[in-house]
This record gives sequence, C-alpha cells and structure tokens, in this order.
Amino acid sequence: MNDAYSNSPICALYRERTPGSARLAREAREVMPGGITHDSRYMRPHGVFVERARGSRKWDVDGNEYVDYFGGHGALLLGHGRPEVVEAAGAALALGTQFGASHALEVRWARLVRDLVPSAERVRFTASGTEATHLALRLARAWSGRRLLVRLRSHFHGWHDHVASGGGPAGSVPAGVLPEIAAGTLLLPPGDVGALRDAFTAHGRDIAAVIVEPTGASFGRVPLRPDFLRALREETSRAGAALIFDEVITGFRVAPGGAQSVYGITPDLTTLAKVLAGGLPGGAVAGRADILERLDADAAESAGFEKIQHYGTFNANPVSAAAGIAALEIIRAEPACERANAFAAELRARLNAELAAAGVPWAVYGAFSGFQIFLNPNRRALDPRAFDPHAVAPDELKTNPPALVDKLRMALLANGVDIGGWPGGLTSAAHADDDLDHTVAAFRRAVGMLKAEAEA
Repeated sequence: MNDAYSNSPICALYRERTPGSARLAREAREVMPGGITHDSRYMRPHGVFVERARGSRKWDVDGNEYVDYFGGHGALLLGHGRPEVVEAAGAALALGTQFGASHALEVRWARLVRDLVPSAERVRFTASGTEATHLALRLARAWSGRRLLVRLRSHFHGWHDHVASGGGPAGSVPAGVLPEIAAGTLLLPPGDVGALRDAFTAHGRDIAAVIVEPTGASFGRVPLRPDFLRALREETSRAGAALIFDEVITGFRVAPGGAQSVYGITPDLTTLAKVLAGGLPGGAVAGRADILERLDADAAESAGFEKIQHYGTFNANPVSAAAGIAALEIIRAEPACERANAFAAELRARLNAELAAAGVPWAVYGAFSGFQIFLNPNRRALDPRAFDPHAVAPDELKTNPPALVDKLRMALLANGVDIGGWPGGLTSAAHADDDLDHTVAAFRRAVGMLKAEAEA
C-alpha cells in the first residue's frame, strides 16, 4: 500500500473497524479478479462486506451499521427489504424460479410499465440494463436501416462493446473492443446543441439513434439542461432517427413515469432496469410498437422484414416479475419518488452548509433523489451554497483524486455512512429524519478528519 494510505490515520481507523471485511477481501482476491464482482465496488484498502440490510440501513460482517446511499446501485428506491416486495418475491420463489415458459406475472408487469411510462406502447424484458441498451440499439438499427450511433461523452449505458468507448481519452478504444465497432459511434460533447445540429447536418442520413441519460451522465453528475433534450427530440424526429432515453437509473425513480414524464419529452425507445425489478435482476426495452414489432415473428412474416432474434434464460423470470410488480404498484400508489427527492434536496442543502461552515471549497449538487460531491480538483474559488455544475467542464466534474475519494469514503464509513465511489449517492423513500441528522453529523466529522490529516 502506498504512503497515501499506509500513513493515513483515517485508513488506520477504518482498518481497525473492519477486520472481517479485510479478511474476506483477501480471500476474494484468491478466487476473483481484484476480489470484486463490480468495478464500482473497488476501494483501497478494501471495501466493506455487508451481511444484511433493512430500510435505509445496512450492517457489515463486523457489525458496523451504516446509513446506506449506495442504494443497490440505484435499484432500491423503496429501501432495503420493503415488506410487500419481499413477500411477493418469496411467494413467487416458492412456486418456481424458471418455468421455460410464459407466465401471467410477466403480462401484469408489462402492463404496469406501459401504464406508467409515456413511451411504452410495447415492452420486452431483459435480464439487465446492459442487455436492455444492447437490444435497444439493435432495434434502432434494424428499424432505421442505418448504422451510426450518436452518444454523449461520459454517459454510461452499460458495458457492451457498442457503448464502451468514450470514457477515456478522446479517440481511445477500450481494451478488448474492436476498432470497427467503436467506429460506429459518433461521440458528442454533452449539452452542446451546436455540435448536435452539426452532427445531424453532416451525418443525419446515416444516424440510426441517439442514446442519452436524460438527467445527464451518471444520474446528473454531468447534468443536462432540458433545452438540450428538446433539441435532441427535434433533430432525431427531423432525421428519422430513434431517440433512446436510457432510464435504467431514472426510470420509476425521479417520478413514476421516469424523466420523460417530468420533462414532457417522449423518446422512441426507453431502456429500464434497477427499480423496474424491485431490487432484483431485470431490465426492459419499452417504446413505439412499430419499432418493438421487429421482435414479433408474426409481424415480420406479415410485413416481410427480418425478425430480430432475442433470447435470455432469465428474461422476466417470475421472481423478478413478482418483485417488480409489487414495487411499481407501491410507486404508483404512494409518493415514494417525491419522498426520496425531497430528502435528497434537504441533504444537499445541509451538506453544503457544513462545507461552508468548515471553509472547505467543495460542493454537493444534483437533482431528484441523487447527490454528487464535487471535490474541486482545480481548486476553484467557490461557495458551496451557490455552486453551478453547468458552469464547470464535464471532465472537471468527473475528475476526483482517487486517494482523496477513498479517504472520504473511509471517513464516512468510520462514522456510519456509506456513499458511492464517484463520490455521491442515491436516496430512497425509506430515508427519514434520523438518517438525515446522522448523515450530516457524520459528514461534519469526516470533513474534520480530512482537514486534520491534510494539516498534519
């Protein structure tokens, strides 16, 4: 371990509190690459190994309790273990996990999606969000007869080859991705209407689709203005290209109808996952019937086009369907989205007040039920309470010194709060006033620990 960690009092305290997680991390490295199963769980010297969770809290193998803002990677709008969801999943589990046949629950699930999401004339289930975006792109290309995909730099749409480029230096192709696949993607700067219009002027006849996270990259870490989304809708409609909203995170989270219902912009296709399945594995593509019919054998035979082949052993498996139905029915009936959004707004305001009081030039920003922590890598002069992320370049918003992020997370974990490693987090309808007070106090102590270490 380098000096940034080995000489850190914060790291020493964290290691002292998490010996069980440290042991499991060593064992995990013997059988799994890096000892992890998801890149975002990587953390030095080790992440926490969780034993159980309920509501807004979770407990690690060492018995430490945390207010949880990782939120199951965004899947847990209702919090951990919502009783109605657990009961529904348990009842379905007792009947079988995989029938190799259609079942009634998938019809109910699809109907709920159609009723809630404005663009959802038809629904096709997948096993994950990555599979959903992969299928959406294939649908768009088959429907349009075109090859070129337009994406925005820094936007995340899963890890398949067609969306893997654009996260690193300009023009770079990630390891293992064929250059000819990457060449099928046109990457644009996020939020730049001029660049968007120029791209359609130059390539409009070859553009099959534009795919975008409607609230901006990583749930608003690099936010987008609604005006840009409206320009997207105008340009894609004019060119006959498909507009795809990647609502894997935002779907059923920012509002029951997703971001498209808030902004009043209806895409041609929508990709969904996370909240969709109530915290279990599951994804979907929803959208226009004339595009989704490319999956329909009868429609293909009648109209004379080639049907898109789509398989997936666990598509709409009955346990995920039951959990998804229970979650979506709660979200439709209760103000769950509003509660999570209001909690996040109050949390952002109070954390910024703590930063201002401490004289630390960081900022906490975001929208809906998310919060992003800007660590100010270029040492801007800023007031946390008046920070405008739209005035900061996307690369700067997404740049954070890894050692500083890890120590912030360790300091928060040592004080009973778990956040995501970007850094930031997601709130849920299960978070309450005691969670808010605990988090603010933990943040105050964590910032104090970091200041003391920097001044030592």
